[in-house]
Parts: sequence; structure tokens; C-alpha cells
Amino acid sequence: MSYQKLITDDLDALLDALPPHVVGPLRKRVDQHELLEVVLDLGRKPEARFPGREATLSDVEVTQDDIEYVVGRVGDFGDDNRAGIERTLHRISCIRNRAGHVVGLTCRVGRAVFGTIRVIEDLVKSGKSILLLGRPGVGKTTMLREVARVLADDVNKRVIIVDTSNEIAGDGDIPHPAIGKARRMQVARPTLQHSVMIEAVENHMPEVIVIDEIGTELEAMAARTIAERGVQLVATAHGNELQNLMMNPTLSDLIGGIQSVTLSDEEARRRNTQKSVLERRAPPTFDVLVEIQSWNRVAIHGDVASTVDALLRGSQQTPKIREVDGEGDVQDVSVKQQATEQREADGLLRLPAGAVKRIYPFGISRRRLSQAMQQSNTATELAEHLVDADVVLTLRNYYRRKLPALREAEARGVPIYVLRANTVFQMEQCLLSLEDTRAVDPIAAALQEAEDAAVGVTQGDGAVELTPQNAYIRRLQHELAQRFNVASQSEGREPKRRVRLYHDDGPPLRRS
Repeated sequence: MSYQKLITDDLDALLDALPPHVVGPLRKRVDQHELLEVVLDLGRKPEARFPGREATLSDVEVTQDDIEYVVGRVGDFGDDNRAGIERTLHRISCIRNRAGHVVGLTCRVGRAVFGTIRVIEDLVKSGKSILLLGRPGVGKTTMLREVARVLADDVNKRVIIVDTSNEIAGDGDIPHPAIGKARRMQVARPTLQHSVMIEAVENHMPEVIVIDEIGTELEAMAARTIAERGVQLVATAHGNELQNLMMNPTLSDLIGGIQSVTLSDEEARRRNTQKSVLERRAPPTFDVLVEIQSWNRVAIHGDVASTVDALLRGSQQTPKIREVDGEGDVQDVSVKQQATEQREADGLLRLPAGAVKRIYPFGISRRRLSQAMQQSNTATELAEHLVDADVVLTLRNYYRRKLPALREAEARGVPIYVLRANTVFQMEQCLLSLEDTRAVDPIAAALQEAEDAAVGVTQGDGAVELTPQNAYIRRLQHELAQRFNVASQSEGREPKRRVRLYHDDGPPLRRS
């Protein structure tokens, strides 16, 4: 039996709240199911946003009457400038002018997606406290909502949702059916979320508490208090990966907190470190940390304490990557496949010889790129959409800002090539480099050799010496060894200096 997600979005309720000249073009679109949000800014044309693209909905600029039309058909705006539509999961956020009048609206589509936690269902049912991380729009709140329903309905636990902005259970006094039998506590003001968290434990005897967006020190302290009382916590926090929390002084307490410790001379020599080191201050609030890469793919740190300790020692523990396929089976992505995907994302692997490369330009001139394709006489063509692309071309300033389309490309494993300038010459040079599959990329070859050796070491093959390389490539090989949690050091004299990989219980040794 094939695996399917059941999606309910109550889209008509949101469309009914939009002005007629905006909703008309939306209802005619065949991609309504991909709609993320509708943006209405005073004096500008209304815009619909979809994954990786935008669309103008009307040539008529948004008026104050249009703004008031929507405001009058949604709930009241709270201190966080958010409102909803009763019995739905939609979120309407407003922008106010200096006088407090609403001059802009972001109408986000809220969807209940049943089946999104298949990839972490065993962790959710284990009783361990779980922290979910991920970029905005990746589905953290959607997954959190499904966690609450599964624990309340399938596991029959007493679940309380602390719903600060009514995003989990919807607007109004009656919660959305998507949370099942879980109970919901609303929060009068965002600044009171931490007190409602404690109130939930003290007054309602929950077995599980579900919280969206832990973002302040008081909320982090409340989460620790809840965990110490033996209540399972499932929450989201700001950040894409574990290292983000380690560098965030406000939220680092969720993973045990970081403190500076001065070692004795003897201990520093024993550890082969400097005297001042960073260590974890306390047990983590959350047992497991999940980095959400997409609804079907996550990276799991199954033991937060040991992972944080390893990172502070300078080691690198590769998280377990899981995917769920179309049949609903959860698959573990192998370490070797992870390294291959990383090199693909870095643009280090070339496409097969003779294949037509479909190029998606982001922030560069499509006309100039078409001209470069004709002049270079390469087997390339323009891709109209990101999902059809083999390669993405962009400029440095766009790549540094990590805009949504580029983040989506990285998540899909599509190589991104960065041009120095938006010129035909630069584009031709890039296209010719893609076409020249006969040339051997020395960096890709050296990393492939290091990857194969690291896999062998992890499987008990013993120490492996790599081919001599220059200092830059050796540094890349050391970094790859860290990702595999394999020790490495450089040996020999130039120009025959080379990297040696071996298994070691302590942190990997790195010397260039």
C-alpha cells in the first residue's frame, strides 16, 4: 500500500477573507495547493508566494479599503500583531505605521498535514523530550501539531499545547480537529508564554507539553523546570542546526549551556588542549534534537549530551539522516551517501558526459544566459522552474543572503555555481566548465579518496595514508575526516606531505 499524507488547508476560508480583485485570479490558478501566503501592502500590487517563486495577482494597487476588508473578516490582532480565522490554521500578520494603523498584511496558509511525523514517530513515542529545528517554512509547526495528535490519540497520553499565537490549534476558542484529543492553552501575550508553560504543569497534570518557538531565556528556564518534573517536552526553537543553539547565549541552556573552564596544567597536558576550554554546564533539557530538512528528511542527534561534548572537544559527530519514501518506509541514509550529497551541494561533482544540463538562473539575466548558451555551443538549456534544474547559477550577493530559492536548491541537492559578475563572458566560462567532463577535478578526486578511506577506517580497515596533496586540499581532507568522526594527521615533507586517517577514541588530530 502506498504511503500518502492527508492534507487539509481550509483554503476557501482564507480566500473568502481576501478582496474580490485579489481572490479572483487566485481561484483560477491550478497551483493553489502550493500557495504559501498572500501579501497585501498599501500602494503596491497584491502578491502570492509559492515555493521558490512569486506571482502578481492584480494590476490594481492595494488600497486602505482592501486592508480594512481583510481586517474586518479575521480575528482580533494580539500584541504580536497576529490574527487568525476561527476554526482554521491560517495566520494573518499585520504591519502598522507609526500611528498604529494597519498598512500591510501577510496572509499565510495554514495546513494540517497528517502523516508528517512518520520519519520520527518512534522517537516521539519513546517518551524522550525532543527539540525540533529548521529554517522558516520547512514545516516545524505542522510537524508539532501532528506530534500532539499522535501522542493524544494513538498513545493515549495527556497532552497540553501551549499555543502562544494560535498557530498550532487555530484561532477561536474551539481547537482545530488536527490536534485530536490534545488540550490547548492560549496565551494572552507572547511575553507570558513562560508562565503559561509552568501553569500547564502545575494545574493540569500533563504527561506531554507541546510548545512552539522557545525564544527567550525565561522560556528556556521554564522548559528546564518542566523537564525536571518528568514531563515529556516536544518543542521548536529558532535555528537550523545544533551549532546555532550552541552559539546562542539565550537558548544554549536547552542543550545544557556552555561555560568556560580553566584546567590545571596537568589536565591541559593530558587533554592536549589549552588551559581555558568550553564545557557543557548541565544536562540538556532535551534528550533528542531533530534538524528538519524537509517533511520527508531529517537529521537526528539521538544523544544531545554526547554530541555537544564532542563538538566542544573539537570533534564532529555526524547526525543520523532519515528519509521516508513513497511507501511510508523509513530509510537511514548511509554515511557515504551523506558525503556524496554534500559534495553535490558544494558543486564538486560534475554531470554525466553528454547529458543536457538544465540551468536555472537566479538573480542573473536570462537573456544574457541564453546568449552565452548559444555562443558557447554547450549542451545546456534554460530551466523554467527550480524543480526542473540540474544546476543553479547565481551571483555572490544572492548566495551570501541564502534566499529561499537557494536554500531550496541546497535541500534538493542541486549544485549552485556562483558567478563573479552578471556578464555573458562569466556565464560562458561557467558553461564551458560544466561541459568539460573530460577534465579531472583534483579537489573532487582528493575528497573522493579521503571519503573512501574514512569509510574504510570506520569499518575497521585500520590506518590509511592518502596521496600527497597541497596544504589547501589537505585541510579539506581533514575537515572531511571530522565529518566521519575519524582521526587524521599530516605526515612527511613537502611536496610529498600527505594525510593519514586512522581510528582513535579521542578527538581527531589535525595537522596541516
